[in-house]
Amino acid sequence: MSSKVEHKAEHEERRRQIAEALLRIADTQGLQSASMRAVAAEAGVSLRLVQYYFETKEGLLLDALARLGEQLRARMAAWITAAGSPPTPRGLVTAVLSSILPTDAESRRITRTYTAYYVLVLNDPEILAKHGTGQAELLENFLAEQLRAAQRDGLIAASRDPATTAAGLTALVNGLGQSVLGGQRDGAAALAVLTAHLDELFGGPLSGNGS
Repeated sequence: MSSKVEHKAEHEERRRQIAEALLRIADTQGLQSASMRAVAAEAGVSLRLVQYYFETKEGLLLDALARLGEQLRARMAAWITAAGSPPTPRGLVTAVLSSILPTDAESRRITRTYTAYYVLVLNDPEILAKHGTGQAELLENFLAEQLRAAQRDGLIAASRDPATTAAGLTALVNGLGQSVLGGQRDGAAALAVLTAHLDELFGGPLSGNGS
């Protein structure tokens, strides 16, 4: 039993090593440069080993994308924890959206790598149909849930549609992220734009509304 557990752990560690090599290439060069051979070289393993653990390029891409999603969720969780306890709807919305903005080295890497995937799925309708929108939908649903809670607490206008507002917030953060990567503004300026938008949505600064 112990040897089976060890073998499984070794198998997962090797898959992680290879997938993270692909993510590094996606971050620095784009996914157009992430051939199986290039990933093998980046990971320091043979091409045959990459093909053993990932039979297809699509399988490797999707495994790496799932790991990228886990990294983003871990970042969100850390920001939510730092926002204080008990969490409030506005606190949760602010923490999650702020964690996505490319304001430090980790978030810039995550944003650049997601951008590389966006370029890929836009040119591959099948991958887009199967895997391109799941993470975004989860985020929008989470935000909409918090906005409904804020409405119940009287913190935002009852006339606001939570789903539409959540979609708008997601689009805002994505656009701000791209503007940072493109050099239009820095992370602090992007965060200021987001904060101003949330102040307008929730009717004032965070410290002034009891959230």
